[in-house]
Amino acid sequence: MDSLKEKFIAKAKPMAAEVKTIIKEHGDKKLGEYTVAQVYQGMKGMIGLVTETSKLDPEEGIRFKGYSIPELRAKLPKAPKGTEPLPEGIFYLMLIGELPNADEAYDISNNWARRAIVPKHVFDILDKMPSSTHPMTMFSTAVMAMQTESVFAKAYRDGISKKDYWDYCYEDSMNLIARLPRIAAYIYRKKYKNNEHIEPDPKLDWAANLAHMMGYDEFDVKRLMRLYMTIHVDHEGGNVSAHTTHLVGSALSDPYLAFAAGMNGLAGPLHGLANQEVIIWIMKMREELGGGLPTKEQIADYIKKTLEAGRVVPGYGHAVLRKTDPRFAAQQDFYQKYIKPSGVAELCEIVGMVYEVAPPILEATGKIKNPWPNVDAHSGALLMHFGITEFDFYTVLFGVSRSLGVLASLIWDRALGHPIERPGSITTEGIKKKIGLVNA
Repeated sequence: MDSLKEKFIAKAKPMAAEVKTIIKEHGDKKLGEYTVAQVYQGMKGMIGLVTETSKLDPEEGIRFKGYSIPELRAKLPKAPKGTEPLPEGIFYLMLIGELPNADEAYDISNNWARRAIVPKHVFDILDKMPSSTHPMTMFSTAVMAMQTESVFAKAYRDGISKKDYWDYCYEDSMNLIARLPRIAAYIYRKKYKNNEHIEPDPKLDWAANLAHMMGYDEFDVKRLMRLYMTIHVDHEGGNVSAHTTHLVGSALSDPYLAFAAGMNGLAGPLHGLANQEVIIWIMKMREELGGGLPTKEQIADYIKKTLEAGRVVPGYGHAVLRKTDPRFAAQQDFYQKYIKPSGVAELCEIVGMVYEVAPPILEATGKIKNPWPNVDAHSGALLMHFGITEFDFYTVLFGVSRSLGVLASLIWDRALGHPIERPGSITTEGIKKKIGLVNA
């Protein structure tokens, strides 16, 4: 260990212990309208930004302009013979605040199809990257490479009025959203399908075209992709991908730069990467138990073993929610309606069994505020069932969907003239002075 590193850890270790003591003994003391614990522990519950697209309630779950996920599954326009909503419809809702009719949803679909041409240099850059590169690194890189196409960046250089920022932000966002399925599918086929690519079908809707370009033309896969792309779009503004996109965009970075930053946040294991962590955990459990369907008792023992090892049960818990995530429930309903009648899917069955067993065990620890499953607890099992087994790609799918929410929010930010985000900060010494642990 070098001397600088040694000096740093000598300072940091005792300070980390001191911070824990401060939170434990003084965490409920007020610093203005918020507490010491909130300042140290990720600003949870502090209202610090405005998001127009969705609101997350701890008990009700996510609502988009007032509509719950079950309501949206019933009321949003659907593809012909389809049973799940078109993501185009929820994008319309987030921007306009009203449910679209079928013509309005398909107008967006056609608009995106016209905008979906990806510049050749983006594919050239992806082709130069090692095949071992993580798909999210490829995805973020491709978005950054497309920044050459930013109409906002060009207009800003040329000089535009602030009142017109939203217009160029809208154009960039629409172009970017339109091109993301092509980029995601290209990464998938390059990495997992011998670099054999499939051209887009302009007659298909946005989500179905993604499934098609990945190589999955079955009706049920397109149906699942529409659901997946709808329920992952947004989760109000405080999550890492949404907040990062908002933060970087507040500096008037164009939508390509802002969205790429958000995707780098989504790639973290405490955010979008969690969906693959769930599948890894289930597969390791099956392997240790000898394969096949485990019993509930075996699952309970494995959960306890996971906790005793100081690890979390992936897919369980949420920073805000205090109930089963409605997005989990929607995917469970999808399995029960469209898959199980034709035969049991083992991974999906295990997900359901864990749901029965895990919450009381987690609750009994006394340390977990939310013992219920979140969206990640189910999504990977459905994808695996349909043959999309490359679980390190799942976060890319999450990212394609999340583009709808964070870019709709970015358009709203520019339309409302939100300023650069610049919260104040404080040192631990400053905290100690404010709460009377040391003399001011």
